[in-house]
Amino acid sequence: MKALIIVDIQYDFLPGGSLAVAKGDEIIPVINQIQPHYDLVVATQDWHPADHQSFASQHVGKAVFDQIDLDGAEQVLWPDHCVQQSPGAEIADLLDTRHIEAIFRKGMDPCVDSYSGFYDNGRRKHTGLSGYLKDRHIEEVHVCGLAADFCVFYTAMDALQEGFSSAIISKATKAIDKGSFMEKKDIFIKHGGQLL
Repeated sequence: MKALIIVDIQYDFLPGGSLAVAKGDEIIPVINQIQPHYDLVVATQDWHPADHQSFASQHVGKAVFDQIDLDGAEQVLWPDHCVQQSPGAEIADLLDTRHIEAIFRKGMDPCVDSYSGFYDNGRRKHTGLSGYLKDRHIEEVHVCGLAADFCVFYTAMDALQEGFSSAIISKATKAIDKGSFMEKKDIFIKHGGQLL
């Protein structure tokens, strides 16, 4: 059994959004086209409180993309994005959601960021995604969405750690930083992941 995990197709990550991935909207038709070919389709949704500590606005004298220590973990500071109940946090209307059986929200704890759809960055809490997939007898997951070098990569890596065969669909993801994604892609493949 094979599942598709659609990561964070939300307005703040699309052109015009507060943390836009260049040409991020171009992957939506691809994702819509491939969904019917999976036994199960799920999605993730970044869902931050307004005072999330990964936001540069919460740290006096710090700028977007600065790095800080956040409760023992290295943290990139982001522009405010995907704030709960804001328009930017909504899943894009262009995404066909008819096949999506469950949406797993992440990043709700203001003190720890959450790139992966499985765990927060401190690996203190899990979202329940792993158990959900295992209950549905899923053995293989394909990951797509935004952004390739952050939430897609970490979701795909955690899928491997959870015992799933894991692949990233290259035509159905875009990176914030292509160079960073090339490095992370190599790490993913060395750990047994595949690029489709």
